[in-house]
Parts: sequence; C-alpha cells; structure tokens
Amino acid sequence: MQERALLEMRGIKKRFPGVRALHNVDFTLRKGEIHALMGENGAGKSTLIKILTGVYQMDEGNVYVDGEAVAIHSPQDAQNTGISTVYQEITLCPNLTVAENMFIGREGGAFVNQKEYRKRADEQLQNLGIPARGAQMLGSCSLAVQQMVAIARAVDMQCKVLILDEPTSSLDDKEVNMLFGLMRDLKSKGVGIIFVTHFLEQVYEVSDRITVLRNGELVGEYLTEDLPQVQLVAKMMGKSLDELSDLEEIGSREAVAGEVFYEAEGLASEETNPFNFSIRKGEVNGFTGLLGSGRSESVRAIFGADKVTGGKVNINGKEVKISRPIDAMKSGIGYLAEDRKRDGIIADLSVRENIILALQVMNGFFKPISRSESEAFADEYIKALKIKTASSETPVGSLSGGNQQKVILARWLLTHPDYLILDEPTRGIDVGTKLEIQKLVLQLAKEGVSVTFISSEVEEMLRTCSRLIVMRDRHIVGELKGQDLNQAQVMKTIAGGEAE
Repeated sequence: MQERALLEMRGIKKRFPGVRALHNVDFTLRKGEIHALMGENGAGKSTLIKILTGVYQMDEGNVYVDGEAVAIHSPQDAQNTGISTVYQEITLCPNLTVAENMFIGREGGAFVNQKEYRKRADEQLQNLGIPARGAQMLGSCSLAVQQMVAIARAVDMQCKVLILDEPTSSLDDKEVNMLFGLMRDLKSKGVGIIFVTHFLEQVYEVSDRITVLRNGELVGEYLTEDLPQVQLVAKMMGKSLDELSDLEEIGSREAVAGEVFYEAEGLASEETNPFNFSIRKGEVNGFTGLLGSGRSESVRAIFGADKVTGGKVNINGKEVKISRPIDAMKSGIGYLAEDRKRDGIIADLSVRENIILALQVMNGFFKPISRSESEAFADEYIKALKIKTASSETPVGSLSGGNQQKVILARWLLTHPDYLILDEPTRGIDVGTKLEIQKLVLQLAKEGVSVTFISSEVEEMLRTCSRLIVMRDRHIVGELKGQDLNQAQVMKTIAGGEAE
C-alpha cells in the first residue's frame, strides 16, 4: 500500500442551528487504501462526507486532492475533482438498463448511441468482474450487483476517491464477499476508498486504516492491525465496555413463566406459509434465518401489515381477528418495521409529530392530541431515549439513523403496547445505540411486555432472546431454547440439521 496522500481534509468545522456537527476534524486518505470512517450515529461521519461531496459547505477548513487545494461547492464539483459516492439506498433507476444507468446525465443527452454505450458498459463490467450486462434492466439485478453498477459508474467517471456509505447493510454474506472483491480490485488500481459501515467484522476484513469520530471531533487515525476491536468500540463510545459485559450477564435466557399473551395457529398471509406461533407475557423471543427465509413476512402477518389469508389468533385466551395494522394496534401490538425509511419515519414531519403518530391513529383523527400534550409526550421520550435532536420540531429526516430509530421506538412506547415486534431495530446504527436498544428490550420484558426481536446478527439475538424460532424457505424448521440457544445450533438448524 502506497503512503501518498490522495485526499486531505484539515481543520474542518461545521455548525447547524443549535448543533456543533464538526470541530477541527482532520482526515487523510492515501492512494490505494481502504479507509474505514467510524463513529456512533451523530459522531459527524455523514456531515464530513457531505462536505466532501459538496452537499454541505464547511464553515472553516481546507480540502486537498493530490496536494492541491480544491473548492467543492456542489456534487458536480466533487465529481469533477474525482470524488464519487455510492450510498446505502440505491440512487439509480431500476426501470432503465445497466448501461443507461452507468451513463445517464453524461455526454450525449438524448442523442446517445445505445449500442456503443452497451458495449462500453460491458467492457467496464467485465473489467471489474461484475456479473451483469449493459443491456439488462437494472431492476433485474440483485442489490449487490446494483451497488456494483453504481461503483462501475463512478469508476468510468475516473474517480480517484470512492466513498461507500453503508454499502453492505442489505446484502447477504455471499454478496458482501463479492463487493469486497471489487473493492480490493479498485484498491490495487490505486483508487482510495472511504468505507462507512456499522459492521465491525467487515472493517477488520477489508480496511487498511480506521479513523474514529465522536461528538463531531477526531478521536484518532489508526492502522487497522494495530487497533483491536474491543478498543475500537471503546473509542467510538468514549467509555469502557463494562456495560456490554453487564448486558451479557443479564441476557434474557431463562424460560419465562408468564401466561401466553398471543397465540396463532395456521397463520398465513400472501407472503408466507401457514405457521404456529405463541409468546408469553414478559418473554423475548425472535425469528431467525437467512435473508428471504420468511422471518419478516411472519411478523408482518402477525401485525396484519400483509394480507392475512388464513389462521386463528388468540390474545389473552380470546379469539380475535387481525386483518389490518389498526386491528393489531387496538389489540395491544406495536410493530417497528424492517425498513425505517419506507415504513417507519415520515421524514418531512417533526420529531414530535412522528412520536405521536401511532397514538393519534389509535385515538382517531376526530380526537386530535393537543399541541401542549404532544409536546409533553415528545419531550418525555426525547429525554427517556436520549434522542439527539436540536428540538422536538426538528424534521426527523435530518436526524442520524440511530436517532430516527429511537423516534420510531418512542412512537410505539407511547401507545404502551402489551406486545412489541422489533424487526431489525439495530440495523445500520452505532454500537452505543444498539446497546441502549437491547437494554431497553430486556427492561420492557421485566415490566411484562412481550417482545419479538429480529436481527441479522445472530449474536445479538442470543444476547437478547430466551427462545428462537428458526426459519428456512418461509417455513419454521426449528425452535431453540435453553442449552440449544447458541450460534452453532442456530447455524445447524438453518442448514437443515436437527438441534442436538
């Protein structure tokens, strides 16, 4: 790896009303390196990236590319400087071909030679080892391949600096390995890559250096090989890991003695096969399995978010019909959806308006919650969940991912649910917030709330759940508890073996 400084950011400062986002932050990216930018949500990572890409203007500081000072006032300036970004949410057009996505908005306008573009796209895709063809529709490609097409577009524009913002959050292990292979290939060609992720294991698998930010300030820059994972977590959180040890000790592993709250027999929807399921009062259980196994579809059926096609449901021993989310809500069930941007937050509404949304729906819109009451609710949960926001009137879309997730949690906690379903509540958020949410889940269980917890990280589920329902191909293939509740048994059951 060469030591030449490709990109330097020096003394970067940025303030927003009531918030100091960045203070004297330095960042250095070398040619031909993968550099992980780490920090909790709200640490300043996104702000630094947006300054580098021209979305925000810094208040103070300097940026140098190849040793020369550059002024980046717009995304076009960044692109002209050789800086490209691939975001977590695919920003390409699925209804266009791969080639059209690679060259859209560039030379030729409406008068383009489609044949020439497809040929050029095929050459670039083949050169990068991307399993796609220029002529195929982008929407027919997997998420991983769509990410790679976005990267191919950046490479074709002669990018020197490639920013990958949470590129692996929706990918399975095979797709992640494919993406990492492409990143290593680009690294060998001299491209500098800034890698933003919350998956610590991936940082150690692919990065050369790590820069840590906390509360808008630089904690330090480290060679990956010189920074053990436990120290990285401590630097990100700014505290010791005693709390994590405490969580391991209080993990909800013992069988719960409470009465059954919810029980389904033969429950089915348009998206899942019939299944039986129950949960006791004060129990934390979870659905686990590979992506596409049916775990999310199962809880959507429980909540009535997908059309229910069959089955019988009892709550507190009495049969109820849940065919719509409002039926579930009135039966004491809350549901934090897997995709918080699509099914959770309403980005343009304030934190306050997002928090009171579920309670207002339950009350009915002819019984509006008063302004003073909604402000009191919002202030209570902003304080209780430590939501970082300038005020309760801040648009929720401007908050970090972890704080958005806390707002959705506050929305459901305000309804005082008897049963709370959390689908990927910690995806794409920082270590400290993950810890807070896991502790909250266990505290809710102690208070008698039933919780179904779903996470792609098996270790997180093992820390939190006392019982796991294992799924494969949209069928329940096993149930693990007690001594069988360990990672080896989870993997074996998913693969088709019986729990020992």
